[in-house]
Amino acid sequence: MGLETVLLAVGEKDDDRLDDLASITADIAGPPGASVALAHVFTEGEYEKARNNLDFDRDSEVTPDVTARRYVNIQALIDDMEDAGVKHTEHGRLADEDAVGEAIIEIAEDVDADLVVIGGRRRSPSGKAVFGSIAQNVLLNAPCPVTFVRED
Repeated sequence: MGLETVLLAVGEKDDDRLDDLASITADIAGPPGASVALAHVFTEGEYEKARNNLDFDRDSEVTPDVTARRYVNIQALIDDMEDAGVKHTEHGRLADEDAVGEAIIEIAEDVDADLVVIGGRRRSPSGKAVFGSIAQNVLLNAPCPVTFVRED
């Protein structure tokens, strides 16, 4: 049985590699295959900045999901998924800086992901033995396999 749901989780630090993450995820999901859940986990500061920059109407209900749908990196990923013919949904979550990995895991559980795709930075020679704390947390605790896309 193939994949039904692939979670692509991105953050503010992923802006320079969105094309790579989108391309790899679209290739994995492939039309008319799996649906891709696009997710952005906001820290409190990122969330407030995003809400202010997006200039929401005073009367509109603003949630992390709504904010994520309009956030620039998710918008770029939406365009990439549509260009590739891949079904997608958008998800946002608010988390403390030290709980971003847990938030990604929660989203994976909520969408019943069969695979999680996350990005990470190239590490120094001494740091190569350990992934960043967010990636490491997701790799070790996700309810499904994880594909780690290293920055070139």
